[in-house]
Amino acid sequence: MSENVFDVVVIGAGPVGENVADGAVKGGLSVAIVESELVGGECSYWACMPTKALLRDAAALRAVRALPGASAAVTGSLDPAAVLARRDAFASHWHDDGQVSWLESAGITLLRGVGRISAARTVDVAGPDGHATVLRARHAVVVATGTSARVPHVHGLADAVPWTSREAAAAQTVPGRLAIIGGGVVGTEMATAYAALGSQVTLIARDGLLPTVESFASELVAEALKAQGVALHLLTEPDSVHRDEAGTVHLTLADGTTLAADEVLVATGRTPNTAAVGLEQVGLTPGDWLQVDDSLRVLGTDGTPVGDGWLYAAGDVNHRAPLTHQGKYQARALGETIVARANGNPVDTSPWGRHAATADERAVPQVIFSDPEIATVGHTAASAEAAGIRVRAVEYDLGAVAGAALHADGYAGRAGMIVDEDKQVLVGFTVVGPDVAELLHAATIAIAAEVPIDRLWHAVPAYPTLSEIWLRLLETHGRPPEAAWL
Repeated sequence: MSENVFDVVVIGAGPVGENVADGAVKGGLSVAIVESELVGGECSYWACMPTKALLRDAAALRAVRALPGASAAVTGSLDPAAVLARRDAFASHWHDDGQVSWLESAGITLLRGVGRISAARTVDVAGPDGHATVLRARHAVVVATGTSARVPHVHGLADAVPWTSREAAAAQTVPGRLAIIGGGVVGTEMATAYAALGSQVTLIARDGLLPTVESFASELVAEALKAQGVALHLLTEPDSVHRDEAGTVHLTLADGTTLAADEVLVATGRTPNTAAVGLEQVGLTPGDWLQVDDSLRVLGTDGTPVGDGWLYAAGDVNHRAPLTHQGKYQARALGETIVARANGNPVDTSPWGRHAATADERAVPQVIFSDPEIATVGHTAASAEAAGIRVRAVEYDLGAVAGAALHADGYAGRAGMIVDEDKQVLVGFTVVGPDVAELLHAATIAIAAEVPIDRLWHAVPAYPTLSEIWLRLLETHGRPPEAAWL
């Protein structure tokens, strides 16, 4: 057994762990990072990158077919083999050589194996070759182990060997029939992708399709999925699942409906990868989400930082905002926080402070790459009301904007903004329509900067672009009373 001492030890070399390590190294600290799978994590190999590659060809083809001149030049349909090959390239063919090279160039020490907290500031690493290494951290240990797909307790489901998001993202063939359990982002995106690739897709969603977004957005996506031939079974769930000897999966739903498929994908949420990281050594329960304070220090059962504050958790594992970009945002703040504390400097976790992850609560952006796309940031009308904010929600037909009509014949979309009527600032924005993802960052800036509604009137959208939707939403809302902005 060998022993090494570093300033910081990070468990998990996904994008979150990499960014924490990078920030700490740039601040002059030594860092070891531990990874049991591929360096680069879920996003690089089984989530963000390969799934968006699966979706992109179909989106481009739909865009071409929405323009008569361009459509005339298109013959045939998607080539699934070519789509899968391009997907493989974006997943680096499930090799992490490039990511490992980056770690080396950044001065970060990589240890392959399973990292487990064994004592204060101590991580034991069980290597794949059986070699054991003890890592001791002078300043901090960071848990950035992410999450895994959660498989619900449905009779027979586990024995049917279902796909999770990993199998869906990495499949080498397109099933003739695909049943999807779950109507969230993963289920919706994979229904979109596999329907375009030629699968007969059935989607089963107990809570409805995309239940956390504005209803005007989820309704447009539901209509589009049906138009693609996807069978939607909403507000019901599987009672039992069985794979027969021929490989066919049979599902019986709570409403009595029976279905058959070649593969079944489970997309019903995530569970934290904390079962094997040694949480019991700090008085916490293995397998639980990690609760953190404003500087991302892990909290004990008494609500105070573990030990003297040496243990941190960043990314999906702390359940604050489980998106890759938000995890990287947390990681950048955390890297600087650890450096500041190591040097005895103050840490500013006040709202929007240098070491705060305030956007996790106020301005989380997300794009759902469905057909049509949904882009959202901040509150929905429902969540704002639940937060006790006095708001006004305004909507506008995106298809009526000149830029949308030019973008595609028959363009269908809608946008809405949520305004805090007391502060006269934007606190939420949702838009649905073809190619709307790039509209999102303007709304993110407006919310994060708390730009007054009256000042937004001076941000003139170029004509004729999709961004003209901002003017139409402001006109629908109307100018705030003069007293509100003087």
